Formats: sequence, structure tokens, C-alpha cells
Amino acid sequence: MAIIKGHKVLVAEAMAQVTTYSVAQVVARMDNDPTLQLVDIRDIRELTASGTAAGALHAPRGMLEFWVDPDSPYHKPVFDDESKEFVLFCGAGWRSALAAKALQDMGMTNVAHIGGGFADWQASNSPIETLAERAAKRDQ
Repeated sequence: MAIIKGHKVLVAEAMAQVTTYSVAQVVARMDNDPTLQLVDIRDIRELTASGTAAGALHAPRGMLEFWVDPDSPYHKPVFDDESKEFVLFCGAGWRSALAAKALQDMGMTNVAHIGGGFADWQASNSPIETLAERAAKRDQ
């Protein structure tokens, strides 16, 4: 079977249809914009290895559509908040572009992603928390 649309084409199509923010744009909003909700869609192994953006919700890419859909048995009510802008990120910005496009296709209008993903987040020395730090905050 021949692939008629490779990943590069799919990502390019998604990038053309979704809002893309730079790390700097997101960091500038972090402390004073209550509508911003970062969503890390990377695999848990990636979070374990490198941490995540401070304050980010973890919603694995493989479960995202199920967590967003109110008719799904896996639905997470956090995604019902229409006052929030859900800004997705992954490792490099490819998966998050595809995921943001999928959520738009589902009807979400309050979704965007970070171009360059967590790699750019780390390179810019933006705030990162480990999973242990996150757990400690929850336990307080």
C-alpha cells in the first residue's frame, strides 16, 4: 500500500489551519492570563525523562479526543471550560499541530499549539517542573 499523504504533508496542512504560538508568546501570558491552559500531549515516558512546562495539564495524545468528547466514557470535565484556551505542546510541535487540528475538527474553537514544542520550551529556559515537584504541589 502506497502512502498518499505522508506525515510532512499532514503536519503542514494542520499548521496552516491551527493557531501557533511561540514559547515567548505563551510564557508572556503564563502569570497573568487565567484563560491559558497548557496541555502536554507527550507520552508519560517523555514527562518522566524531562519534566513538563510548569502548570501544564497532561493529556496523552492517544487519549486526547476521548478526554475532550463529553460522550466518551473517558471524558475529562476540564475540557468543558469554554473560557479557557487550551494550548497544546509535544516534543517538537508536530503531534500538537495534528492534535489541535483534530480538536478543531471535533468543534473546539479554543485550541492552539506551541510551535517548536517542548524542545523550544527547554531551549528558552522556560519554567519546567518534574513529575515529583508536581506531585509535591498536589500533596500540599
